[in-house]
Parts: sequence; structure tokens; C-alpha cells
Amino acid sequence: MRRDIKILLVEDNSDISRLLCHMLKDSGYFVKPAYSGTEALIYLKEQNWDMVLLDLMLPGISGEELLVEIRRTRNMPVVIISAKEDKNIKIQTLRIGADDFITKPFDIEEVSARIDSHIRRYTEFYTVPAQNILKYKEISLDKDTREVFVKGAEVILTSKEFDILELLMSHPKKVFSKANIFESIWDSQYLCDDNTVMVHISNLRNKLLKAGANTEYIQTIWGIGYKLDV
Repeated sequence: MRRDIKILLVEDNSDISRLLCHMLKDSGYFVKPAYSGTEALIYLKEQNWDMVLLDLMLPGISGEELLVEIRRTRNMPVVIISAKEDKNIKIQTLRIGADDFITKPFDIEEVSARIDSHIRRYTEFYTVPAQNILKYKEISLDKDTREVFVKGAEVILTSKEFDILELLMSHPKKVFSKANIFESIWDSQYLCDDNTVMVHISNLRNKLLKAGANTEYIQTIWGIGYKLDV
């Protein structure tokens, strides 16, 4: 589903940003605009992206600096969209990690086609194996990236909250006692510390509901423990 493809658009010109955002949304992608290199760096640290569309002349951190920073840890396609026409600049940005270079002014249909092409190749080579994705109704959990989504919206969980949800989603019909959960998640002996588990379960429920879940998916089995509401 294309809405699962997240594109970060780094462009300080509001008219161009609006044009590209409109095109990407029409193509079915999720797009987040950033208007400076500094703002883009914040978004890059907050979550993973499937593609970055990057201008070079940006306030704050330059496009070239941002590209170097991206390539230290990420392998998603980065497409430069810039008014710089110098051949040496194009060559340099491609050598330091850009996948493509589109010169302004551009043809919007050509930009759309190039984006689709890069996304297609990227998803073919880097799609996470299905066994690393857990799905339960409207909840999706990615074991590799440790991301959780409800109806496509990301839910920010603590490490322990994520581990509890992963445990429950891995065995959706099983009832887990508080001792089961504590010893599995905290990897230590359970000493009747009910409050620790209860607080984490409560926080997890609230975050899923606030993200748009239709129901409280974690069911309390009185006197026993917890399970998914199957």
C-alpha cells in the first residue's frame, strides 16, 4: 500500500514544496515537508523514511551536509531537486550518496516517474521480510525498526511498552499472567511486583487509543492476567 511509503521533502521554497506535496499525495504517498536542513534533521532522527527529496540551498544545514549525515546510517533513496546546474556539483552530490539529480525548473510528470522508479527499486531490495512484521487488525508492529502503527499513524512507545505489545501480538490467543510478562520483558524473577506491569499495560492501552484504535485491544482476564482482545 503506497500510504505506507513515507517521503521526506526538504525544500525551503513554499510554492515548490506545495506543488511537490500535492503531486506526492495524489500519487498515494505519505509526505512530510521540511523547510530547512535543521528541521529535516529532526524528522530524520524521529523516524525512518523510504525516500528523501532534497534541495541543496537550504537555511540552516545545507543539502550537501544533510546528505552526508543521511548516508552515515541510512540507505533509502535520496533525490536532489536543485536549481544548481553546475556539472561538478551534480557529480559531487552523486558521489557522496545521492541517487538522482533533478534540475529546476522541472517537469512534474518526470519527477513523479523518477520517484516511482526509485521507490519501486528500493522496496524490491529492502522490503522487510514478512515474518518481521506483526499485524493484528488495525495494529502493525515492525520488529526490525521497532515501529508501531495504528491505522497508518505511528505510535511512539517506550522500549518496555513495545516489548509487551510484541509479546502479546506474537501469541494473540494466549493469556499471559503478570509473572509471565514481567519475567519475559524484564528478564528477572517476578517478586509480586504487580504495579510495574499494570502501569506499563495502562500506558500502552492509552497510547493505542489516542492513536485511533477502535477498542482497548489489551484485555484484562481477572485473576489471571492479560491477552489481546480476540
